[in-house]
Amino acid sequence: MRIDLFLKITGLIKHRTRARDACAQGAVTVDGLPAKPGRQVRVGDRIRIAYPRRVLEVDVEALPEGSVPRSERTTYYRVVGETPRGWDE
Repeated sequence: MRIDLFLKITGLIKHRTRARDACAQGAVTVDGLPAKPGRQVRVGDRIRIAYPRRVLEVDVEALPEGSVPRSERTTYYRVVGETPRGWDE
């Protein structure tokens, strides 16, 4: 599954276009490497997302097939860490 689609389906980023933009700007990494929007995600990958005010790291637990109800979105990833992002970055 493409990373931009994974981020959108799981709700980590609300829109696929924003997920693509975040990848293109280098705000998303997979296993420490910058992720292009078409990069394939696998179970066990660690995704790091640099939001404007925080940095979130998650491990991929499973890959969704099709759209997922909002109540089940968090079953596809596990939050490893979350840190606030300073204004000086």
